[in-house]
Amino acid sequence: MYDQDFNPPATPRVADLDIDDKPREKALKNGIQSLSKAELMAIILGSGIVGKSVIALSQDILRDNDNSLHRLSQMSIDELCTRYKGIGPAKAIGLKAAVELGTRSVEDGQSLPDQIRGGHDIYNLMRQKLQNINYEEFWVLHLSRSNRVIARECVSRGGTAGTVVDTKLILKSAINKLASSLILVHNHPSGTLRPSIEDDNITRRIKEAAKLLDMRLLDHVIIASTGYYSYNDEGRL
Repeated sequence: MYDQDFNPPATPRVADLDIDDKPREKALKNGIQSLSKAELMAIILGSGIVGKSVIALSQDILRDNDNSLHRLSQMSIDELCTRYKGIGPAKAIGLKAAVELGTRSVEDGQSLPDQIRGGHDIYNLMRQKLQNINYEEFWVLHLSRSNRVIARECVSRGGTAGTVVDTKLILKSAINKLASSLILVHNHPSGTLRPSIEDDNITRRIKEAAKLLDMRLLDHVIIASTGYYSYNDEGRL
């Protein structure tokens, strides 16, 4: 029988660690790359809870997510606050902001491809935007006659199971951008790559409407944590 008064031993506070083991001092001495995931997270969170240091709290959160930053990034602010004692709105927002900065850093270093050659190019271009969110977004790539990306545009955001897409607004935007062709891209937060009946209907509807305006629908790519599905690569366009 367990002792009801038993409490786990307190973990050392960051302030009590040797100077070489403190995350900030370690980063100054050896560079930010020398820090573990837990140490990086500890800097963002700033403080732990009674009896548990911020590093130990960070380790617990990572352990609970199989040490996967990708899995952690998919949690909402409300989920972080509800699930973890010691994580309030300010700390949860700080974690989400750090993830978003990392995503945007990758995007800023990513130039638009000179030409789209297939589903893999589309996946590489859009996965940073779509793989780590837990709700659906629907994007349109506007392309020139030589299949160069003119613009990327998010046309709809929804819930975990779907989002509403307006064909008229998509084509109006394509006309304004003088696009010669379009590519549709959206994500499946569930992780499944199988297109739904509604995905098939949207693809067919936009393809037929674009054709009336002398535009081509080149592909519709579904992105999930497990990879991607390309209508064109599968011979369905």
